[in-house]
Amino acid sequence: MPSEGLRLVGHKGADLIAPGNTIESFHAAAEHGVDTIELDVLWLRDAHLPLEQRAPLVVAHDWHDAERRTPLTLAEALDAFLEPPLAAVEIDIDIKLPGREEEIVTALRERDLVGRAMVSTMELFSLGRVLELEPKLRRGWTYPKVTKDWASKRWAKGPMLAALMAMRQRLPGLAAEKLPKFGVESMWVYHPLVSRRLARITKLADVELIAWTVDDLTRMERLVAAGVNGLVSNDPRLFRRLMH
Repeated sequence: MPSEGLRLVGHKGADLIAPGNTIESFHAAAEHGVDTIELDVLWLRDAHLPLEQRAPLVVAHDWHDAERRTPLTLAEALDAFLEPPLAAVEIDIDIKLPGREEEIVTALRERDLVGRAMVSTMELFSLGRVLELEPKLRRGWTYPKVTKDWASKRWAKGPMLAALMAMRQRLPGLAAEKLPKFGVESMWVYHPLVSRRLARITKLADVELIAWTVDDLTRMERLVAAGVNGLVSNDPRLFRRLMH
């Protein structure tokens, strides 16, 4: 945990300042005082090929994101964290697709970044595999598991709100059951699902509770009051206002 007691995470760097998952966005996030940068990692559509024939892992949110630009490779992104202004910033690798965890662990080891990095993911397979490969690499369980941006679909807003309310009620009990089994160091939760009850459960489990993705100062203040240990934002400029 950062010494101030609240982990400040730049989502994809600083996606509202510079396009996310780019070096420019990472630099912007560092400039505005984040202590951790979350970046998305996935493989392209070549998983059936032998390892030596596969394209490298890339830093992109999904395949559509990767196809509309030339994404950074994971190696290029991690190399940037070896130089200022990123040399003191922690890294969270959000594993979007399971199956190539060994390459992620190897890339971190080669740069001596295991101690400065963590992984977070909705994929339970990946959580288990990373633990097997590198027990010293911190792991975070991302909740809930979503495959589409339902919030952007007008027709889905009513059903989604009802589902979120029910999920918010159930989540503390689910966390109490699952966190000891998963043995993770953090839990990354979609911010409308965060409650004081959940914060109490994660504290008892000695697990960081990190709320994603929050771009509203008032909402940030409420989450801090509820007991979260970290906040993820596309706009890290808000963090300075929050902390003063």
